[in-house]
Amino acid sequence: MHLSPGEIGDIRFDMKRPILYLVLLQTIHTIPSLTCEELKMTPFIYPETAQSDHSDNFFGTIVPDPYRWLEESDSPQTKQWIASQVELTSQFLSHLPKRESIRERITELWDYEKFGVPFQRGDRLFHFHNSGLQNQNVLYVRDAGASKARELIDPNTLSTDGTVALSSIAVSPNGEWLAYAISRSGSDWKEWRLRNIQTGADLPDSVQWAKFSGASWMKDSSGFYYSRYDKPESGEEFDQVNYYQKLYFHQVGTDQSQDILVYERPDHKEWGFSGEVSEDGEYLILSVWQGTATQNRLFYKNLTSQDNPVVELLNDFDAEYSFLGNDGPTFWIKTDLNAPKGKIISIDTGNPQRSLWKTLVPQGESTLTSAHIVGDNLILHYLEDAKSAIKVHALDGVFRRQLELPGIGSVSGFDGLRQQSRTWYSMTSFNTPGSIYQLDLTTLESSLYSEPELKFNPLDYVTRQVFFPSHDGTRIPMFIVHRKDIDLAHHHPAYLYGYGGFNISLPPRFSVSNLAWMEMGGIYAQANLRGGGEYGEEWHQAGTKLNKQNVFNDFISAAEYLIEKNLTSREMLAIGGGSNGGLLVGACVNQRPDLFRVALPAVGVMDMLRFQKFTIGWAWTSDYGNSENSPEEFMALYAYSPYHNLKQGTIYPSILITTADTDDRVVPAHSFKYAARLQECHAGSNPVLIRIETKAGHGAGKPTSKIIEEAADKWAFILNEIHTP
Repeated sequence: MHLSPGEIGDIRFDMKRPILYLVLLQTIHTIPSLTCEELKMTPFIYPETAQSDHSDNFFGTIVPDPYRWLEESDSPQTKQWIASQVELTSQFLSHLPKRESIRERITELWDYEKFGVPFQRGDRLFHFHNSGLQNQNVLYVRDAGASKARELIDPNTLSTDGTVALSSIAVSPNGEWLAYAISRSGSDWKEWRLRNIQTGADLPDSVQWAKFSGASWMKDSSGFYYSRYDKPESGEEFDQVNYYQKLYFHQVGTDQSQDILVYERPDHKEWGFSGEVSEDGEYLILSVWQGTATQNRLFYKNLTSQDNPVVELLNDFDAEYSFLGNDGPTFWIKTDLNAPKGKIISIDTGNPQRSLWKTLVPQGESTLTSAHIVGDNLILHYLEDAKSAIKVHALDGVFRRQLELPGIGSVSGFDGLRQQSRTWYSMTSFNTPGSIYQLDLTTLESSLYSEPELKFNPLDYVTRQVFFPSHDGTRIPMFIVHRKDIDLAHHHPAYLYGYGGFNISLPPRFSVSNLAWMEMGGIYAQANLRGGGEYGEEWHQAGTKLNKQNVFNDFISAAEYLIEKNLTSREMLAIGGGSNGGLLVGACVNQRPDLFRVALPAVGVMDMLRFQKFTIGWAWTSDYGNSENSPEEFMALYAYSPYHNLKQGTIYPSILITTADTDDRVVPAHSFKYAARLQECHAGSNPVLIRIETKAGHGAGKPTSKIIEEAADKWAFILNEIHTP
């Protein structure tokens, strides 16, 4: 799950595959500043890092791995290495002359009231709220007849430093109970608890070792379904491989030891299960995922009797099948079967033969990214060249209308149930935080529900979308955002951001951090690379496995476009990305170290030969392949693996690597090994550093205070390292 900086995210439903996604992480100490000249004259002496003679044999190719010992994160040697790197990086970053003024301005911009998208359950209305600088968003509820909402749960009270986050919630159908999950220090592990919505009191219930799972209540509100793994070995909570997920039922008021095992597949260790109870309470829907593949299986169990078996409705693993709702035995499904941009079908589970399936909304020109059934409407979210478009159909597929959105940007929301007469959604863009709109489901007219009061003028910024050819001629879109008043006849500092993987799209979204960069005169560019989901499954597959080099070529072409159009220069260009985007940055720096002045790979997958050995890394083989599968997949991975393709004597850009100590998605060993090898190979005088955050993970749930510190460090580092005329 991804919560955009400066925006309240929707954390109600987290029954997702364990995707990679970015969020940068950091914090730093304050030390008196030096001048830029003094900084640039200071020679870098990197900590000595021991090398071993370890190597691996891949299909006859011997691959050295001299820093394998850094994978032992708790060893005394690794801890000493971490301490030395933290000291070096802290000294450098805290001396940056512009850092404090940047931090103050980001803090000022961040301090505005933020509202999440409301959702209705029974006669109660729920929403998240942040007064401005709170570390975590607070959940509020407005009871029927009440004039204002009351606080239901404030995760800021669960820790002194804001590192305990509310990662998922589920309200019982009778409106009595809130199941809520907390995550600590950014870990993917969740602990589920139960709160009485009326009184605010918690039951003793505690459900642990859940991961990549939401909660779904029985219709009678007696308990909920969730998925979890077996308890890991002591000391291996953050790096043990996650296999054999199981689906359980937890009854309200009982100990976890009494939870009922509903479904498992010991014959398929990689299968994961997302359990969802249909709105009518008749069916338990099991979406069976395998890694990060867009394909899934869809099973169901009729809940009218405990003895009913699980029915393997769709077991071919040949497409995406997302359950939207049902009318008795008829299921509405979003799928990309023979429709790479998506369509809506219905299946009569009593007669499930494929020849009897009905297409309600066929594939169109745009990419169907999500669908909701609310108030007897199909609300369909499309991406048109990476920008949101919303179309509404009746449940029989008949088109009703396309919503008139207030501008070009990204839309989210539309939660609701069949009997509702209204729903809500958020609209955001690069220069505007999320404004909330209420949609009347009878008239399909939208009205402004709430909008933030800002300490800047959105009209001072301009967004344009350009298209450029990649190396093979493929047309790639990119957003370019900047202040209206900058003179484009001259070069400007530019920050190019990308991701390019796992069918994840990068639409326009607001970021306080990016706004601060543009306010200082910088250009923000966001490229929509192959491997993402902007143009459907074919676009995604064009950036996976043996085609992964296309993603790097697209990003390099984006940088070349910015330079060719005189928007920036090589000496003023910085690139960034997180997680799979960190891999992107590392690979592109290796392939074109001459093209970029600064690079910021965050929580990146840097060892492409061993990523599958840790936590949920095996799940990424659907996008990356596996070094142990075949000579072809090994050679493709070896050819671009950031750790393995650093070359002795190369002058690399100024690089700030970032990771975190409790990242159990992309374990920090990736960044440790890459940093050690980079410092060994780098022949330049510019800094190549690693920042290692404490009490933080892959990004989700990171407190506001840490986000602001990270942003200040990022921009201060870039501004110190770029060369301006």
